[in-house]
Amino acid sequence: MRVDRRTVVITGASSGIGKGLLETFEAQGDKVIDISLDGRDYQCDVGDDQKLKAVFDDIYLKHGPIDILVTCAGYGLSGAIELLPEADTRKQFDVNFFGTANACKYAIPMMKERSKIVIISSATALFPVPFKAYYCASKAAVHSFAQVLKMELSKTSIQVTSICPGDIKTNFTANRVKKYDTNERYKEAIELSTKPTEKTEKRRMSPEYAVKKIAQVIEKKKFKPMYIIGRQYHWFYAAKRLQA
Repeated sequence: MRVDRRTVVITGASSGIGKGLLETFEAQGDKVIDISLDGRDYQCDVGDDQKLKAVFDDIYLKHGPIDILVTCAGYGLSGAIELLPEADTRKQFDVNFFGTANACKYAIPMMKERSKIVIISSATALFPVPFKAYYCASKAAVHSFAQVLKMELSKTSIQVTSICPGDIKTNFTANRVKKYDTNERYKEAIELSTKPTEKTEKRRMSPEYAVKKIAQVIEKKKFKPMYIIGRQYHWFYAAKRLQA
């Protein structure tokens, strides 16, 4: 149990990695505030800019300064680039990118000295895959945003990092918005690419492992610009850099 009780704000803490981090911080005695669609504390679509700002204003009014912000809120979208409806692709960026960026924007003025911003990106920001173009692009944008934010706050004591986890055994894949519309160019490739196989299931990390590793990063005194979660993804990234 911590002596110095921190205020931790997590977007997307109603399930998956966000929920695991919420439980981890609360077990340590921290005050954790969940912002998500089915949020325990605030029910909010992070893609709704005005509502998100109102939520952060209320958090500051009721709980004071923020010690840690973790942006976990996001979802997946799969389908062929040429066939995805624009409304779906814009929603992907509204939630994954702008939901993250605006959470940081509203939290920063409310943060204490030596506060931390932890932006959950994805290994797909580094290793894009077919038929998930807008998800990969939104996570690459989130990762780039984190690097710039770290630069902009470098003269302050607020630390920023981007965390890029690989595949995790959560409901994220099952909850992905899947668009199987196809044509002669793709045939069954779109649907096959989104269906988990026995091989891919075995490769996925347990949520407990991922949460533990991410929590360990958050507790570091000094952040690196980026952390990759998942052993094989470290090898993939090293190999990619050697090929560059």
